[in-house]
Amino acid sequence: MPPQLRLNALAFVSPQNHPILIRTFVHGQDELKYHYIAHTSLDVIDERITAAIAAKSTECYLNLLYTMEDVAVYGYMTPLKVKIIIALALTDSVVRDADVLTIFKALHTAYRQSVANPFLRLNASIDGYNDHAALLAAGSPKWKTFRKRVDEIGKALGSVPVTA
Repeated sequence: MPPQLRLNALAFVSPQNHPILIRTFVHGQDELKYHYIAHTSLDVIDERITAAIAAKSTECYLNLLYTMEDVAVYGYMTPLKVKIIIALALTDSVVRDADVLTIFKALHTAYRQSVANPFLRLNASIDGYNDHAALLAAGSPKWKTFRKRVDEIGKALGSVPVTA
């Protein structure tokens, strides 16, 4: 039986490196820790992207970015340059890339379905500016469905979201 992965936190970051959503799934831990993990991951992601461009790779999955204390941090970048970062609890068992990739694809699908909602941006200006961070504010009631989908993915992994 494959090991159960436990999701501690996840982050969606815009192409301009603005946080879209940072969601924690561990009770009793400082949420600021996972903000720090998300922001430090951006440096590693930039390095990986630079290396991928040099190698002419089109792979979205960026593999294990780094480990820190009790978490392993993985990265994924969508074709529209939205970065998805997950922090999994460290275990003694081997974590298969296929399992992590499945999580990323589910998260990417949740984001894609939310962005494709034609009624989502009724109050958005049409200026061609591609930064979704202002439109994707995590507290926005319009993104309730997106947060719900993300929470469902976390629950499927056995994690319960921490509500503020």
